[in-house]
Amino acid sequence: MIKIAVSKGRIERDFCKILNKVGYDIEPIINKKRKLLIKLEDNIEMIFVKADDVGTYLKYGSADIGIVGNDVLIEQGLTNYFELLDLNIGKCKFCLASNSSFNKDSLDKVIATKYPKITRQFFNSKKEKVKIVKLNGSVELGPIVKISDAIVDIVETGDTLRENGLEVVEEICDISTRLVANKSSLDLKKNEIYSFVNRLEEGIKC
Repeated sequence: MIKIAVSKGRIERDFCKILNKVGYDIEPIINKKRKLLIKLEDNIEMIFVKADDVGTYLKYGSADIGIVGNDVLIEQGLTNYFELLDLNIGKCKFCLASNSSFNKDSLDKVIATKYPKITRQFFNSKKEKVKIVKLNGSVELGPIVKISDAIVDIVETGDTLRENGLEVVEEICDISTRLVANKSSLDLKKNEIYSFVNRLEEGIKC
């Protein structure tokens, strides 16, 4: 049995499209209602979890494989996994954004973000010191209510930024959904895991 921890929501839906494309019957998932654990054919068991919890399921061996955005992997600094495949879904970017009054060259910038580690790494790479304000939601409000000078956040279409009078100042890095494997599981279930990964990879190429 291969146990797969999948981020609920959009990643779950997009991953199911890949499963369907490579021949898996995803009807049990479509009709799962509130069930959080679903068994598929070929000894595949899907566990539906919050993105931030995927690493925990991998760490404690409750999942052999994780399906999660690399934003989570980077921010959490996870080390107990191997990345095996970029699924090419959930594509977006980390960006620095603000309003038109933002001074990029200021030496005392305040940055609001849900992702303090990624933000710190970005500004450290530029040899800039900033104050980081951690917000758990609606970081776009930071520059509007003057909690911060700018924000670091995930941007897909940019619509939310524009609707709130913000714009991208600088792109930081690309984000997409990755398939990662627990190191111990990869030793114990190497053939099964790589067989599954190869099947998915063929579907992504088509």
